[in-house]
Amino acid sequence: MKKINLQFILILCLMFSTKITKAKNYIIYSVVQDLPMGEDNEVIKKNYYINMGNNHGLEKGSVLDVFRVISRIDPYETKKRYKYKVKIAEVKVLHAEDESSIATLLEINNKASAPLFEIPALMIGDRVDVKIE
Repeated sequence: MKKINLQFILILCLMFSTKITKAKNYIIYSVVQDLPMGEDNEVIKKNYYINMGNNHGLEKGSVLDVFRVISRIDPYETKKRYKYKVKIAEVKVLHAEDESSIATLLEINNKASAPLFEIPALMIGDRVDVKIE
């Protein structure tokens, strides 16, 4: 009887002491840009702040893929919601700290074969993953 109680207590301790990990979504959490001055052929620079940094393997020059999650409901038969994770751009890291980094736009996917987006630019909430070649 005593052996069963000891095993039970040990199992309970292990269950409550294990850390449950959940995959984290890395996103663009802020966008900062130059003020437009109205000049001809003006290039407005933008910085994208990302909640991924040195602790996640990033360093200056790292290239990241940016995805937008598009959610649509089928209003007819199934009434099911579909989510699409579509690559919209690539950014390049300019500066990285432990938990965050600053990036700039490297390439945006605005080809004729790309899906249509309501906002054709990067925005807060877009998901970010390390580019794997």
